[in-house]
Amino acid sequence: MRKRVVVTGLGCLSPVGNNVKDTWQTLLAGRSGAAPITAFDASAHKTRFAAEVKGFDPAALFGVREARKMDRFTQMATAAVLEAIEHSNLAIDDNNRDRVGILIGTGIGGIGTLLEQYDVMRSRGPERVSPFLIPMMISDGAAGNIAIRIGARGPNMSLATACASGTNSIGEAAEMIRRGSADVMIAGASEASIIAVAMAGMNVMTALSTRNDDPERASRPFDKDRDGFLMGEGAAVLMLESLEYAQARGANILCEFTGYGTTDDAYHISAPAENGAGAAQSMKLALENAGLQPADIGYINAHGTSTYLNDKSETNAIKSVFGGQAYKIPVSSTKSMTGHLLGASGALEAVISAMSIVDNMLPPTINYETPDPECDLDYVPNQPRKAQPKHVMSNSFGFGGHNATLVLSRFNVTSQ
Repeated sequence: MRKRVVVTGLGCLSPVGNNVKDTWQTLLAGRSGAAPITAFDASAHKTRFAAEVKGFDPAALFGVREARKMDRFTQMATAAVLEAIEHSNLAIDDNNRDRVGILIGTGIGGIGTLLEQYDVMRSRGPERVSPFLIPMMISDGAAGNIAIRIGARGPNMSLATACASGTNSIGEAAEMIRRGSADVMIAGASEASIIAVAMAGMNVMTALSTRNDDPERASRPFDKDRDGFLMGEGAAVLMLESLEYAQARGANILCEFTGYGTTDDAYHISAPAENGAGAAQSMKLALENAGLQPADIGYINAHGTSTYLNDKSETNAIKSVFGGQAYKIPVSSTKSMTGHLLGASGALEAVISAMSIVDNMLPPTINYETPDPECDLDYVPNQPRKAQPKHVMSNSFGFGGHNATLVLSRFNVTSQ
């Protein structure tokens, strides 16, 4: 029989808070992390705002010398991991380090370092490029750096499935525990892509909102007047443990990881299938993996990007899976506040899904003002809601047609 997997710690660095507590409270307050871009001069861009992480000082956390050796996505991932380890009260030492693994996903990795050092080469010559360029830019830089910092010698890797990277990373990490490859997996994702060329690229695809006069109201998932997503950044991780290991060390169990499904649309490189068929199959597989029926799900944290195609497609997918039950399930998009963290979005939303179980609250979809007849579910509009969901679903979909779904459940020691 496969091992049961539980969640014992959470960590995050987000546009609405530099830890889990602050992030969660800001979400329940319905406040957006959107603001004018400070990372670069965006005056020439169609979109001049984003959801940046604010007040993060990597030099204070790691020291100036160490911080300079890490791209921003690695810095943020490391900060999230350190919070999650502290939250879980896990001591990593010679007794367990070979059975503690790390899986940190990213959609783009160290693109900021790559572009910065390209400019150095162009202006000062190839001999002036940093010797840390390659280890800083590669997508497994976060996972490798974190392993060195905490001494974890178990399975270690990075995973890239565009905006599904965080969800896939958590799902695959849980499967490693289920099959006995590790006792503990630190799993999540990080992204730091609020840079000029990435914003320009998204703009020419018409993917971003251009509400420059009102950034906090720009992300409006499922609203009829949505005009694109809000770019975000950040990192989030879950501490996953086998139930036996967690119980043996007396860990505080927050919730249980119960289901995972992943598919591909095989349809278009950047647009979802209109009927949501691939997303629907991902949700069905996650339910089957969890041993649940559609009626068991008490809340869905949607991918909900605030783009015309995604929100319509995801709504159709939910209806396809849940039938008439779809109208009874609260569905919200926290991207209305955090923005879209690209590869890290699913990891942050998994943290949020866990918190909805722990705190018995559902975060809202803010900026929901004008209903769209094609998006007609209960999107928890504008205000949080008290609830006690036993099982929560979290969806992530990415360029390339990637679909990934997680199910987290209220922990019951006797459930099978």
